Amino acid sequence: MTLPAADTAIEVRDVVKRYRLYHYRPASLKRAVIERGRTRYELVEALKGLTFTVRKGESVAVIGSNASGKSSLLALLARVYRPTSGTITVTGRVATMLELSGGFHPDVTGLENIQFMGPLLGIGRREMERRAQTITDFAELGEYIDAPVRTYSSGMIMRLGFSIAVHADPDVLLIDEVLAVGDESFQHKCYAKLEELLRARTTIVFVSHDMAAVRRICRRTLWLDQGVLAADGGTEEVVEEYLRAVESRGRLA
Repeated sequence: MTLPAADTAIEVRDVVKRYRLYHYRPASLKRAVIERGRTRYELVEALKGLTFTVRKGESVAVIGSNASGKSSLLALLARVYRPTSGTITVTGRVATMLELSGGFHPDVTGLENIQFMGPLLGIGRREMERRAQTITDFAELGEYIDAPVRTYSSGMIMRLGFSIAVHADPDVLLIDEVLAVGDESFQHKCYAKLEELLRARTTIVFVSHDMAAVRRICRRTLWLDQGVLAADGGTEEVVEEYLRAVESRGRLA
């Protein structure tokens, strides 16, 4: 389906992503020089001709088994990687939660990390300083905001990263699993904030193995199976199809 350009947030066309999987790495620079050109590897195709379009304001889940290409897709949308072939267009400011560490520097404080994140999100230093208290309050870090991030628990890191992302006024928000780390109270707070962003027409792409969270957040779901788009449609229908396939494969195993 081709959407009007003004209504398109994400356009993925014939995207292929391959990685080199090395079976042997030289133990030293000397060995690398001696064995140059003879290092063995195979090409692994994580995504195989993926095509889809996402409207502005849509909430889209990406599901599938491990090694199905979900995280590779999110990294491509975040411009962490480039596709081997094909094209990806993402419109507007992108905020990401792709890993638990959130790209934070462990040896500086939470507050300093907030300020460092501003330029990466296209937000000026002064504006980020104005938002710092709101970010801190949402993350519920209190006095810990002045402690080095290396002293934070995984839950504290997740809360800070999520709070920065959702208070960056993103046009597109990319989330990879991290909501599972927070406690029940904070998860409820996150869901409420995501609903607020959707009302403001933020586009959300959410990768998860938690089907309850997928059903709660997303109206549309993409099912990736070994790098191929196996299904694209309403969340309830695609999730049910996926779960039936998982159950069937389990019986055959």
